Amino acid sequence: MNRILILISVALLAGCNEPVQKNAVPQPRVEGQAVIFPAGSPQTSVLLAEKIEPRREAVLRFNGRLVWDEDRTVRVFSPLGGRVQSIAVKLGQEVRAGQTLAVIAAPDLGMAQSEARKAEQDDALARKSLARVTELMEAGVAPLKDLQAAQAEAGRAAGERARTVARLKLYGNVSGAVDQRFALAVPISGVVVERNVNPGQELRPDSQSDKGLFVVSDPTRLWFVLDVAEGDIGMVKAGADVRIGATMLGEDTITGRIANVADFVDPQSRTVKVRGSIENPGRRVKAEMFVTAELKVPSARGFIVPTKAVYLRGEQNYVFVDAGDGRYVRKPVRLGPTANGHQVVLEGLAADERVVYEGNLLLERLVAARD
Repeated sequence: MNRILILISVALLAGCNEPVQKNAVPQPRVEGQAVIFPAGSPQTSVLLAEKIEPRREAVLRFNGRLVWDEDRTVRVFSPLGGRVQSIAVKLGQEVRAGQTLAVIAAPDLGMAQSEARKAEQDDALARKSLARVTELMEAGVAPLKDLQAAQAEAGRAAGERARTVARLKLYGNVSGAVDQRFALAVPISGVVVERNVNPGQELRPDSQSDKGLFVVSDPTRLWFVLDVAEGDIGMVKAGADVRIGATMLGEDTITGRIANVADFVDPQSRTVKVRGSIENPGRRVKAEMFVTAELKVPSARGFIVPTKAVYLRGEQNYVFVDAGDGRYVRKPVRLGPTANGHQVVLEGLAADERVVYEGNLLLERLVAARD
């Protein structure tokens, strides 16, 4: 009887333990850098993986600034010293080629005008004298040496007159009137974007600012100057298009084209200057504005993975790769730039691998617990 009771008790205890055994979760094991889950483990349902994609193009980013297009810009200096009598234009005003910017009372111009007037009179007198001596020579009254002297004087006077007229033309003033008023004119059409002179100011040709008295430019076209690191300069070529962004543009960008890559490295910043141009018809951006530039480079190496798939432990970045059959392998990787929510991996992955982007921290805890 007692034996029967014992058997019944054992059977009841076995029945009570059966649900506990059914609810037990199979535990994964760690082998080296791999976490292995038993077949049918429900824990794998939280591990989501995605196939990596080859990197078909890279986006390089640079910092820089906008400057005036020097092909459409002129810095106007005065070739003469003197006092500024008046300013004829305002900042931001559109001007035509040849238009007067300022009027300067220039004593040197007065001297040049006086020399031109004297040379003109001397030339007229020399020509009259030559004509008279020639008539006398033909009449047999004047000797040959007088004719030769008159011819020499006429030639000298004509040369002096030509010199003084050419000098006045250099100043843009061909008037014979001696007024000492020098009209400082602009050689190109554009907009007055800088003014560094005031009425009454005394000017000297050798002491003017490097910026000039006026800066006239066409602001509808600007240059950009970028600082490119030594490691990236091999991928930057003249003729390539870049996207130029600025704070005032918000999410918008302007397309620019690279025109020149410098042949030397700045010894201070260890960067290479890259210059290009943009069209700015609405004048949305301004010279001396800081900008960023994006350049797409084709055929770049590496793979693209979700940003969440990469995590940092210590000083090393890692990802977990789904190797199939419940096996997940941790791999160290070297990263490239981040773009559009995805991370570029330059080294550490092979083609067609699948990286875990959900649950990778769970796998890391299992590996760390083993360590």
